Amino acid sequence: MPLPTTLTTLEGTPIPEEQLKNQVILFVNVASQCGLTPQYSGLVELDKKYGERGFKVIGVPCNQFGQQEPGSPEEIKDFTSSKYNVEFTLLEKQDVNGANRSPLYQFLVQDGEDISWNFGKFLVGRNGEVVARFEPGTTPDDPQLQAAIEKALS
Repeated sequence: MPLPTTLTTLEGTPIPEEQLKNQVILFVNVASQCGLTPQYSGLVELDKKYGERGFKVIGVPCNQFGQQEPGSPEEIKDFTSSKYNVEFTLLEKQDVNGANRSPLYQFLVQDGEDISWNFGKFLVGRNGEVVARFEPGTTPDDPQLQAAIEKALS
């Protein structure tokens, strides 16, 4: 199953497929009212650190865990940009588990194991395949996560 070709930003704009080709992408299901929300700072740093080498962080707001992302697209955008200076792409709000799991997460969760909480991470290589999965507690500065990014970029 390939990476879905139609991904839509929080603002409702489709992302051109060419922008994702040959990129290493870290998809993260995010939430604004979670104890792990401060990971946004580290995700911003990762996006800056590796961005020039063909790496992107893409945040995927999800309200399935404790209703911790209840906001509208505008509220999510305002919160993330004002509190964490998020400039990386945020997608439209999606379900990551269950019967309404989005096509993106149907692709990412190929092992069938549900996402356990906010800030689960999937690293997709330049070939468009999932190369690593990291649990929510894995912070953006984790050496194993950064090593996986380095390997995918090389």
